[in-house]
Amino acid sequence: MTTTLQRPRKAPPASPGPHDRRRRARWWLPYALLAPAVLMELLIHLVPMLTGIWMSFTQLTKFFISSWTEAPFVGLKNYRVALDVHGAVGSSLLRSFGITCAYTMLVVVISWVLGMAAAVVLQRPFRGRSGVRTLFLVPYAVPMYAGVITWNFMLQRDTGVINHLLVDDLGIGSGKPFWLIGSRAFTSIVIVAIWRLWPFAFLMLMAGLQSVPSDVYEASAMDGAHAFRQWRSITLPMLRPVNVVLVLVMSLWVFNDFNTPYVLFGTAQPAAGDLISFHIYNASFLTWNFGAGSAMSVLLLLFLLLVTGVYLTVVNRRSQRA
Repeated sequence: MTTTLQRPRKAPPASPGPHDRRRRARWWLPYALLAPAVLMELLIHLVPMLTGIWMSFTQLTKFFISSWTEAPFVGLKNYRVALDVHGAVGSSLLRSFGITCAYTMLVVVISWVLGMAAAVVLQRPFRGRSGVRTLFLVPYAVPMYAGVITWNFMLQRDTGVINHLLVDDLGIGSGKPFWLIGSRAFTSIVIVAIWRLWPFAFLMLMAGLQSVPSDVYEASAMDGAHAFRQWRSITLPMLRPVNVVLVLVMSLWVFNDFNTPYVLFGTAQPAAGDLISFHIYNASFLTWNFGAGSAMSVLLLLFLLLVTGVYLTVVNRRSQRA
């Protein structure tokens, strides 16, 4: 007697339910939600950037403002003029670039050190800690223009609070120095920029320290590790992802800073405070040579892209080695 084995029949595919049909009918919804953001990104960033790149290849001066699309094409002339360090335009741009590099280095390093010190000190709970945190964040919360204008009044020669405190009250120096002109202008803008930026570093580092378990510090203390050893062996490695992003963001912000010198010095910017963003503004809107200003902007963009790429490459390689 033979038995015939029959394969089980596959069940027919279930018909899509009403929920699945509604979901398939709304396939366009994610694209519709993203469309406004993509459109605004194109209008606000991409289109002006492409327009600026096109302007850098033209001789767009005050004679062609009314018909700027008809400005003559000059190729790489604006770039050659900007990169000619022996010419007046190129040498002044190079000097401004050097001042901006020094300005960025000082502001970012000092702001990071102050932010790290404040975050570490305020990591352990004590009475009144929330009030101190709020006080430290006041410079970051104050509107930028209001804060820099206040510093402008404070740094005035005859009526400023800084000279009154240093010269009249503390007796430092024989005369009231000029803080907004001459060689001291660089010191002034660095101080103002640090005052504005270090609370941001403090906020980011303080948030990063919240993820570090306190048990690690307690165990290291029991092993005899002092405060500096704990900071070097525990805090810094734990905050490495935060520091990678923080240093990059602060460097880009400070290097492109335009508002601080513009509000602090006005249009009469001293040579010691000739930051490159304001230098490009003067080359464009004071001399009415928008082609040359656009070429300088493109060169600045390429430099920042190069620095960012090198920085991220080095950081990623070190992460892989670790």
